[in-house]
Amino acid sequence: MTRIIADISISLDGFVTGPDPSPEHGLGVGGEALHTWAFSDDPDDRRLLREATARSGAVVLGRRLFDLVDGPDGWDDTTGYGAGEVGKPAFVVVTSSVPESVRLTGLDWRFVTTGVADAVAVARERAQAASSAGGKDLDVVIMGGGATIGSAFDAGLVDVLSLHLAPVLLGSGTPLFTGTAPRTLVQRGVTPTSTATHLLYDVL
Repeated sequence: MTRIIADISISLDGFVTGPDPSPEHGLGVGGEALHTWAFSDDPDDRRLLREATARSGAVVLGRRLFDLVDGPDGWDDTTGYGAGEVGKPAFVVVTSSVPESVRLTGLDWRFVTTGVADAVAVARERAQAASSAGGKDLDVVIMGGGATIGSAFDAGLVDVLSLHLAPVLLGSGTPLFTGTAPRTLVQRGVTPTSTATHLLYDVL
C-alpha cells in the first residue's frame, strides 16, 4: 500500500527554517542546525535516513524548495535527496508555473500547477508504478517546504508524519503548522540519537 508521508526536520520551537530564508540561504539564519542529523555518523541517524529514502517511490516538494535544489548551489551527485542511499525517485513539484529550464536534467521531474492535491495524486501514481516495477511497496514522501507540507496536512492528504526534532531554538522562521485544524495523531515511534529525536506518527 502506498502511503503519503510528510517528512521534515523541525526545531524545538516549531520552525522548519531559521529567520530570513533566501535563495542564497534556503534554511535561513541558523537553519543548518535542523539537518545536522542527516549528515551525522550516528548509526541510528544513518539507519533512519537509509530506511526513509529506500521506501520513496516519489517525492513531492514546493516550488521554492525546487528553486533551491535546482539552483547553482543546490544538489549534485554527492548531495541531495537520499544521495548515496537510493536510486532516483520521481520528483513532483507544486508550482504556479513551470520553470523555463531545469539544471538537474538527470532526475525525473513533474510540475503540477493545479495544487497540492493534484501533485500528491501524480506522485501516488508514480510511486505505485515504481512499486509494481520493483516488486515492493513504495511511498510518496512530501519533503517540504513547510508550506507544502502544511497545505497537504490541512487538506487531509497525509497518512504519516515523520518529524526530526533538532535540539535548537530558532526564535523565528518558517513555522510548520499555522492555524491547523485539530487532528489526532497516533505515536508509532520515538528514536533519540546524538543529534535529534526522530518522531513518527500515524495521522487519523
